[in-house]
Amino acid sequence: MNIHNISEKNSVLNTFISEIRNVNIQKDSMRFRRNIERIGEVLGYEMSKTLNYKTDTIETPLGHCDINLIENNIVLCSVLRAGVPLHNGLLNYFDTAENGFISAYRHHKNNLKSFEIIVEYLACPNLENKTLILADPMLATGQSMVTTFEALKPFGTPKEIHLVSVIGAQEGIDFVEKHFDSKTNLWIAAIDEKLNDKGYIIPGLGDAGDLSFGEKLQK
Repeated sequence: MNIHNISEKNSVLNTFISEIRNVNIQKDSMRFRRNIERIGEVLGYEMSKTLNYKTDTIETPLGHCDINLIENNIVLCSVLRAGVPLHNGLLNYFDTAENGFISAYRHHKNNLKSFEIIVEYLACPNLENKTLILADPMLATGQSMVTTFEALKPFGTPKEIHLVSVIGAQEGIDFVEKHFDSKTNLWIAAIDEKLNDKGYIIPGLGDAGDLSFGEKLQK
């Protein structure tokens, strides 16, 4: 798997990451959502440099010009609910993409330390020979990314796969790398040190879904 850690080079992305982590700033849910969206835009821009292009001739008011335009047939699929702001950021840049949505949540059987990923909702177009962008903001254990991709397989085999996350733990990245083709690309804004005993990213930022949309009753 090709890992693109965008924060390895300093850019304005650092500002957005610092604000979603900051325990005081992140309390503003509208600002938190917008920062996740802006991170999606940055990751989408960086990803766009690796896509396929073809030359098209554009008519202007004063003549004609040739320009290279993306030719990939993109399907953007995000993991609900936390993935919605990230999805919007990517869609701002890939505005002709088809869209898919999948739900995934942790189901704790007996305690908080052990869980399985449950998928209950899925809406997806045909993926056959297309470019799949699978977006999940928090790549913790990696189980959600793997489980959702397995659920998408009946919809066709993508020509190429791009995984997009905001923050990930190295353990989760290693897990994902074992389950995806070596040609898969991971675009991520920051990679953190570890997981705690409950499978949450440290230092991370907390629960991205709760910070975006408010706390839920289900735990």
